[in-house]
Amino acid sequence: MGSQEVTNWQGKHVTVAGLGVSGIPAAKVLHGLGALVTVVNDGDDERARAQAADLEALGVTVRLGDGATLPEGTELIVTAPGWQPDKPLFTAAAAAGVPVWGDVELAWRLRELDGRKAAPWLAVTGTNGKTTTVQMLASILKAAGLRTAAVGNIGVSLLDAVLGEEEYDVLAVELSSYQLHWAPSLRAHSGVVLNLAPDHLDWHGSMEAYAADKGRIYEGNRVACVYNVADKATEDLVRAADVEEGCRAVGFTLGAPGPSQLGVVDGILVDRAFVENRQRNAQELAEVSDVTPPAPHNVANALAAAALARAFGVPPTAVRDGLRAFTPDAHRIAHVADVDEVAYVDDSKATNTHAAEASLAAYESIVWIAGGLAKGATFDELVARSAKRLRGVVLIGADRALIREALARHAPEVPVVDLGRTDTGAMLAAVQEARRLAEPGDTVLLAPACASMDMFANYNKRGDAFAEAVRELGA
Repeated sequence: MGSQEVTNWQGKHVTVAGLGVSGIPAAKVLHGLGALVTVVNDGDDERARAQAADLEALGVTVRLGDGATLPEGTELIVTAPGWQPDKPLFTAAAAAGVPVWGDVELAWRLRELDGRKAAPWLAVTGTNGKTTTVQMLASILKAAGLRTAAVGNIGVSLLDAVLGEEEYDVLAVELSSYQLHWAPSLRAHSGVVLNLAPDHLDWHGSMEAYAADKGRIYEGNRVACVYNVADKATEDLVRAADVEEGCRAVGFTLGAPGPSQLGVVDGILVDRAFVENRQRNAQELAEVSDVTPPAPHNVANALAAAALARAFGVPPTAVRDGLRAFTPDAHRIAHVADVDEVAYVDDSKATNTHAAEASLAAYESIVWIAGGLAKGATFDELVARSAKRLRGVVLIGADRALIREALARHAPEVPVVDLGRTDTGAMLAAVQEARRLAEPGDTVLLAPACASMDMFANYNKRGDAFAEAVRELGA
């Protein structure tokens, strides 16, 4: 099903792979356009049956407990982003010559449906920092008086954004590597890869494949491919991208910027990319103190957001005003409380080693609470780089032994408390142990470097448990 056929969905046989936050809206949209929709889903639990009943009431066919078999007559598959490329359904589709799109691809193809004026996309991906950067970007765009929304992997459906009644001037779009994998025709106005570190390798199969999917965000960019000067892999992806004539590579750095870069000079965020005579001139955008919180990796997020906004023509004052107005989501290096001159910080969102390392780098003397599900990660590099900052470590969760062994190798002098529990009450015990290890001026930092599902429903619940335990300390 090529793009020339997209205007007529009537009677097209479309299979939607997966019930869930992307599958259900996709099924409803396609059914509304006249397609003959079949939803296939691996699971067959009570929730799936309830979702299936809702869709079947509309006239959508739903097949539960069998996501492997290609329904007869399928002309297109629209998949949930999390479905792995090696699933039998996609093997069968490839053999039959059936294309596979993700929900992002579907949204991209439908954005001009019924003669709509499509809003340009400013696209953000990376191993860490995506959501914060997209929210900062949306805040900056709003400060410039533009109609915008933060959408995509952030939880706001792109389909809703492109097909809803509200019209936008520009969209700030967060894209995961999964979504990019299934979005072959996406062409953003400008895009950024914030950073690259091993993550989701079980899904992609290799670091090279993971990086290549991230790099898809640069394909066809019109104005700017924004990259991280400190992460050469992101610049390599820009070099490999096929972009429109005149599109520029724009770097961001925590140091002083060179020409065609944004950076930091004497506590000021500075633009030497979107100014006249960038060899000599620089434009002040904001102060580091305008970024909340002003941790190094968050300042990098702010510079990336500023670069995309400036690529869209936003004035410097809007960058400053947008950053000042931005408030980060919970569980992202969030200061919970000070107890006995010790700061307690919740970065439960640091679910991999790359995010945890950035979090640890923001503080000088730390009692670190870590552990959970490692997802195949190794911890030697993280511990070696962070060892000098560690006052002590408290370990929780199923894979805590992996971190303990890395500490023994690279930080043998740091005291470690290994809590041999994975019950939810372990968090209170962990905070109490951290308090015992901490001295005035220290930071007790929850930056687990692991996923949460061994003990908690998600990282939010883990962060909530930490905050509640801290409040009990101060009670």
